Amino acid sequence: MSWTETSLDKVITFQRGFDLPKSKFKHGCYPVIGSTNILGYHDEYKVDPPCVTTGRSGTLGLFQYITEKSWPHNTSLWVKDFKDNEPKFIYYLLHTLNFSSLNVGSSVPTFNRNVIKSFYVKFPTSYQTQKRIADILSDYDDLIENNLKRIKLLEQAAQNIYKEWFVNLRFPGHENTPINEETGLPEGWEEDFIDNQLERVKRNGKLKKDDYLEVGDYPIIDQSDGFIGGYSNKEEIVQFEPLPLVIFGDHTRRVKYANFPFISGADGTQLLSPLNKNMLPAYFYLSIKSIDLSDYAYARHFKYLKQQTILIPDNETLKSFNDKVYPMLEQNLKLFTFNQKLKAARDILLPRLMNRTIEV
Repeated sequence: MSWTETSLDKVITFQRGFDLPKSKFKHGCYPVIGSTNILGYHDEYKVDPPCVTTGRSGTLGLFQYITEKSWPHNTSLWVKDFKDNEPKFIYYLLHTLNFSSLNVGSSVPTFNRNVIKSFYVKFPTSYQTQKRIADILSDYDDLIENNLKRIKLLEQAAQNIYKEWFVNLRFPGHENTPINEETGLPEGWEEDFIDNQLERVKRNGKLKKDDYLEVGDYPIIDQSDGFIGGYSNKEEIVQFEPLPLVIFGDHTRRVKYANFPFISGADGTQLLSPLNKNMLPAYFYLSIKSIDLSDYAYARHFKYLKQQTILIPDNETLKSFNDKVYPMLEQNLKLFTFNQKLKAARDILLPRLMNRTIEV
């Protein structure tokens, strides 16, 4: 098996993405790829799949592998020419390079085509060897992706059941449940302000973003889009009890559910639990998650959350709902934990395949 070493610009060619202001997006099926995620969709595309992209500045070293026709945005760079190399292998090869060391801007790290030649890589010249390496790593990513789809389906199913029971009021036995003429609610149900039903749990501590680790003993839950923001080994600030808890992002409005020990991020997360312990975890989480606070734009949203109302069904209905939905939330957490183990295994395997510790 022949391997060679050369500068990265001899292996691939990066090109700046294409201008497309948000105001020019037209409804369509083609993803517009930003520096770290999909910005939206458009009715035209610029690049056939596969497409490998990365951000031009800011958080460097994050790559996306796109398997559909797309429009790489001008905030990103995309691989215009793989130079007869296997595209998925290139995607994994790029993950082994330390792009975070770049800082050619005044303060914000910047990645451009002119500095690519400063990176040297060792890689197999055989396309088949490249493909075998990519296939091994892809098996892990495919499992992760399938689990993410299952998580999304379970979450959606739980939300649908909540809506059916407590928004449409088609809960089991609703046909024979009398409606209270004074409240307009099923007999035995109440409605109250969340502020009156909320127990705000004191944090044992909080961790700044700069102190996050990529691996560690305890996950950090903050108000970012991802469920887990990072990891830490600081046991003295771990939230061991009470559990489970609902985590509310004061700025982002993200709502998360955790039944395991975790550390709070220092970014405005609120730890919430119901005062009424008959309001079981599944119901409380989905009630908070169903509240729309988007009209308040960028603000501290916890004060607005407390002004909203929450239904308090009778205990029998609450228990029936929890019995039905709680296993879904637990299964989601198991799938998420399994995904974390898959990612860890893949990340251990990746450098060993690339440095030939493991031959294929």
